[in-house]
Amino acid sequence: MQKIPSVDLRDFLSDDPARKQKFVNEIGKAYEEIGFVALKGHFLDDQLVESLYGEVRNFFQLPLETKAKYEIPGIGGQRGYVSFGKEHAKGRSAGDLKEFWHFGQYVDKDSKYAGEYPDNVEVTELPKFNQVGKEAYQMLEKTGIYVLRALALYIGLDEFYFDKYIKDGNSILRPIHYPPITDEPKDGAVRAAAHGDINLITLLMGAQGKGLQVQNHNGDWIDAMAEPDELMINVGDMLSRHTNNKLKSTIHQVVNPPRELWGSSRYSIPFFMHPVSDMKLDVLEDCIDAENPKKYDDITAGEFLHERLVELGLIKK
Repeated sequence: MQKIPSVDLRDFLSDDPARKQKFVNEIGKAYEEIGFVALKGHFLDDQLVESLYGEVRNFFQLPLETKAKYEIPGIGGQRGYVSFGKEHAKGRSAGDLKEFWHFGQYVDKDSKYAGEYPDNVEVTELPKFNQVGKEAYQMLEKTGIYVLRALALYIGLDEFYFDKYIKDGNSILRPIHYPPITDEPKDGAVRAAAHGDINLITLLMGAQGKGLQVQNHNGDWIDAMAEPDELMINVGDMLSRHTNNKLKSTIHQVVNPPRELWGSSRYSIPFFMHPVSDMKLDVLEDCIDAENPKKYDDITAGEFLHERLVELGLIKK
């Protein structure tokens, strides 16, 4: 496959069973074949997108000493600011050429998970930053719920199978700034080295320009570019593991621009949809057969996340 398929969530949300099944078939096939789709018909409106990008740019333009106030020690970068070059891809030592922020889950105080997650970090210099981030978080989460309902149907589960696991899930909204490149990157560093995502699915804003590349099953790198009204959505390692690789987590990267464009920033905003930590990622029985024996040991989402954060350098052993 040489192009990322495009699907429309409004088909799934329609009252027409044929349209709904069409969406299920299209997204399921795409995730089996390449692990990425471009999605129209999501719940983010243009005004919210514009406001979010404005607030994100305002934050990353703050002085470094101001941003550094929001880098919280001891939480593996799960909330607040993570400074330039801190994160690296699994198996690499060179840090990625990026800085980023994390908004996390908003749980009611009586939720069993209320004490499990760090608090979101309030940016006092930007009075609208946190509210706009929360609104975008919730609209992306709402979109992800319906995508997972379609995938549940595709693999033969109850439509609402994932709902109980993603309510109060440990999902993360990550505005990323790839600053201008001022010197030749050392050790082959790129904006985001080749990696697979940890989570169930990732919903990405900001894939309208060149940079994001996806590795297809032949090992070729193809450009993944969305239309202005589309989100790029991919399968993460948790979902791939849970489905015994029926739905594939695809390796992807963000390459450095041509030298003549080094002076420009790039922004992208992925929403990493995670389940609650006690979800069992054991391989689903329906995804095991004689040709596809069980590929993975049993593990919970929380245990898997911790393993990967260590591998990424965000948590020290």
